[in-house]
Amino acid sequence: MQQHYDSDRAPEPVGPYPHARRVGNLLFLSGIGPRARGRQDIPGVTLGPDGEIASYDIEQQCHAVFHNVRSILEDAGSAWENLVDITVYLTDMEKDFAAFNRIYREYFKEHQPCRTTVGVSRLPTPIAIELKCIATI
Repeated sequence: MQQHYDSDRAPEPVGPYPHARRVGNLLFLSGIGPRARGRQDIPGVTLGPDGEIASYDIEQQCHAVFHNVRSILEDAGSAWENLVDITVYLTDMEKDFAAFNRIYREYFKEHQPCRTTVGVSRLPTPIAIELKCIATI
């Protein structure tokens, strides 16, 4: 069984893809960033006149990303505790990893999914973090 899910609480996708797709008892989330649904601004991001990131607050972005992931999981019939694997993309590993890891620890005190953190040069929108998740349903 395959089913697509789009959350009314998560940011609109920036391309032709669903928020999540269920295959059997697994739920695969598309890459999720910190944007808020119906908003053009990005939490914790100040853009320069050229549309590039002038400054950002990684902590604010982390909280927003985790909020979006939780919304998608719940709207698809899963839960935070059902996360089994997370891939984290950071645009500045050296600057942001310690803060990200500290905040991540707050959200995953008891339940600890597998995790891979990757440094990338940029993401499709002017954000500093994106999560790719797999959960069970």
